[in-house]
Amino acid sequence: MRKGSLAVGVRGSDTVVLGVEKKAVAKLQLAQTVRKIARVDEHICLAFAGLTADARVLINRARTEAQSHRLTLDEPASVEYMTKYIAGVQQKYTQSGGVRPFGISMLIVGFSPEGAPALYQTDPSGTFSSWKGSAIGRNSKTVREYLEKNYAETSGRDTIKLAVKALTEVVEGTSSNIELAVVEAGGKGPRFLSDDEVNELLKEVEEEKGSGGGGGGAAATGTTGTTAP
Repeated sequence: MRKGSLAVGVRGSDTVVLGVEKKAVAKLQLAQTVRKIARVDEHICLAFAGLTADARVLINRARTEAQSHRLTLDEPASVEYMTKYIAGVQQKYTQSGGVRPFGISMLIVGFSPEGAPALYQTDPSGTFSSWKGSAIGRNSKTVREYLEKNYAETSGRDTIKLAVKALTEVVEGTSSNIELAVVEAGGKGPRFLSDDEVNELLKEVEEEKGSGGGGGGAAATGTTGTTAP
């Protein structure tokens, strides 16, 4: 989906980051109730672009499947397994009578049982692919081009800063406009960064830009796959 608010995913060697553009909320509305990043399991989270109501239904089904997997096999579901499940549900809705396709794209992140970082993207058609860095939603083409030019294998805080730099290509760099979630190696679950942490990162990024610092490296690449009907 290219009409939803922007979401960015970046995969590092020991960290995977999701960043989203926060929507402006009404003065009396609680901003915490409007989230574009959701936890699926203790080790997996996702960001979406598109229709929020559709995303809520798909996220609830994914959470149920993740818990069912734990109960049945006594082990957590892999990121690839959950991606295939979500993409499979999306694909079924493209060929069933009386229903419409889900109007969302998703970025799904986490770590495999072997400890390898993973970033997947799904589309409304049910297609899914693995990425080093990607973007969905409004202005995603601009952000993806930035990642293609500046992606390099990073770790820890550098991975988070790369995601912030990509977001600030098209989003105003303030904590009121940016939300970040980090999944780290070693079984650490998705962690949502506070406004103070986001502001600190934005300050570091601005200082690096001012001193002429920047990344460079390999292009963001994907391996495409589709689920069976």
